[in-house]
Amino acid sequence: MLSRLALGILTLVGPALSQLGAAYTDPVNGITFWGLTDAVHGVTYGYIFPLVDNPTEFIGEIVAPIDTQWAGVSPTGTMLQSLLLVAWPNGNSVVRSARFATDYVQPLSFSQPVLTDLPTTTVNSTHWRWVYRCQDCVSWPTTTGGTNSIPVNGGGAPAWVFSSIPVDDPSDPNSTFQEHTDSRVDSATYNCWASGNTNSCAPTATTTSTTTTTKTTPTTTATATPYDYIVVGAGPGGIVTADRISETGKKILLLERGGPATWETGGTYGPTWAAGHNLTKFDIPGLFDITVFAGCLLGGGTSINGALYWVPPYSDFATSSGWPASWGNHLPYTNKMLARLPSTDAPSTDNKRYLEQSANVAAQLLNYQGYRQSTINDNPDDKEHVYGYSSYDFIGGKRGGAVATYFKSASSRPNFTYRQYTYVQNLVRNGSQILGVQTNDTSLGPDGIIPLNPNGRVVLSAGSFGTPRTLFRSGIGPTDMITLAQNDATAGPRLPPQSQWIDLPVGYNVSDNPSINLVFTHPSIDAYENWADVWSDPRPADVSQYLADFSGVLASASPRLNFWRALSGTDGKTRWVQGTVRPGAASVNTTYPYNARSTGITSRGRVGIDAAMTARPLVNPWFSDPVDKAVLIQAINDLVLNVKNIPGLTLITPDNTTTITDYVNNYDTVSLELDHF
Repeated sequence: MLSRLALGILTLVGPALSQLGAAYTDPVNGITFWGLTDAVHGVTYGYIFPLVDNPTEFIGEIVAPIDTQWAGVSPTGTMLQSLLLVAWPNGNSVVRSARFATDYVQPLSFSQPVLTDLPTTTVNSTHWRWVYRCQDCVSWPTTTGGTNSIPVNGGGAPAWVFSSIPVDDPSDPNSTFQEHTDSRVDSATYNCWASGNTNSCAPTATTTSTTTTTKTTPTTTATATPYDYIVVGAGPGGIVTADRISETGKKILLLERGGPATWETGGTYGPTWAAGHNLTKFDIPGLFDITVFAGCLLGGGTSINGALYWVPPYSDFATSSGWPASWGNHLPYTNKMLARLPSTDAPSTDNKRYLEQSANVAAQLLNYQGYRQSTINDNPDDKEHVYGYSSYDFIGGKRGGAVATYFKSASSRPNFTYRQYTYVQNLVRNGSQILGVQTNDTSLGPDGIIPLNPNGRVVLSAGSFGTPRTLFRSGIGPTDMITLAQNDATAGPRLPPQSQWIDLPVGYNVSDNPSINLVFTHPSIDAYENWADVWSDPRPADVSQYLADFSGVLASASPRLNFWRALSGTDGKTRWVQGTVRPGAASVNTTYPYNARSTGITSRGRVGIDAAMTARPLVNPWFSDPVDKAVLIQAINDLVLNVKNIPGLTLITPDNTTTITDYVNNYDTVSLELDHF
């Protein structure tokens, strides 16, 4: 269930959603809440505390349009180590639960809070409304040995979560969450409301409001330490950049919005079957595709994805693709990277390959079409009618990547500092001079501002969404995006004067490889239960083998074979189609899926933000040039042409009533991106 929920998260983490709240009286129940209505989705979030010393409870509500599949709040305004409340409609009733998250992973059920639905909890034809009393909900222990609490006498900006994708089982209360502002009412009125009375309760005290922005713990203000370089985002780009700069002796700070990944970096989130072995989900290659998370943790996408690792061909840096001529000689730098992070197409520590049936069947199909086998990374410029075993950056049967290499060396240097759970909201600048960054953590500097030394630099590596959003909130980018930030209650006051806005095409010219899945069946394939049981109930023999010496099926992600082909479009430009073959898909046994994506594409899109400061595609980057689509359709048609020549091989997605052209034309846009964003 939770994997479906994670796919539906459109907004998350309080600081990104900070807005000012206001007092309002719900006309249905007469309760005076402090809260807000989300400008994008039309969901209202509110709550009220009793006017007593050290309150332990509050009354809250979520009022959502009926097409809101689920929504929730975090009373502290942040996700981690916090009480999380989530609700959704189920027929004529509302289902809800309390949750607790120790990291940017699926939150667990939280038994401490006592939730009581109040009488005006309803579902009608236009809205659903959850009105609740949350007892023992103000303070709770954290997994780090401390205590977290709602700053009842302080304040914060609301943090909320919304989804347009329904949960898998609406009758099951075990799902997901977020919000915060502050409000009080006298005890008599509060007790009246808490008892289920509504409009008959007359407040004898007015609410008080706060307008401060959300801060994550710790909240102690400290003297700021300046740095020569601040790198924002600890994905692979940020980690490698920070490591290379730290080699120079410059004082450098690497900031990450999320938390740890592998056990070595302080992570603890792992399957029960690996308990006691110092392994997390992000250590074990076979767990990469069991649930879908955003890459909001150390290592970014490389800590959660399939870890396919291809040495770049020279064409990737060609002047015809718009790159400077000086970039053409990439080989010395690529070789330096490979010396630190070698590739492997046999990641199991016993050097054996497992579940290779899908690769064998696909090879038969490709051989009919003139493909030849190669060790792909030994011949990176050979991408025409070639296939080979999938290549990874796993190390010793565990996830490798930048976290296991570049982050480790950077961390050993005294001039390198790393801070996690730190959300950079905007650059602090005076004209074109960058002075520092504004964060959610006041322990790093007054109002969360971290300064630069004279002539210092900020490197933004916060991803295809995070970097543009930071720039927009810093007054850098198209005017329409900066204006949205100007209208936001938190981002607006932090913008430089309009005379200092810098009009640049930030977010334009976005390119992404479209991805199309085909599913085949063949009697020889071990579909491995479609990888669905690897987290909770994997095959015992495979678990024993992996825990003994990091070998076997679980030492690898699911891809088994990759192939490439070059095609010329009607515009005279060359595009390459890359295929990935893996066992298990579509909840059908004896299957293997083939995933086709094209590179060298010419389609472009645009990334921007909405009124809630949520980054998203404004113009999808797939198939805006019809030649891109025509080439991909041609490649897929050519691939399936010889299916009939392989005994027992059947294409089931698309089925035999759907043409490839119709299949591609009607392909779901969400699936096209394949979580690239």
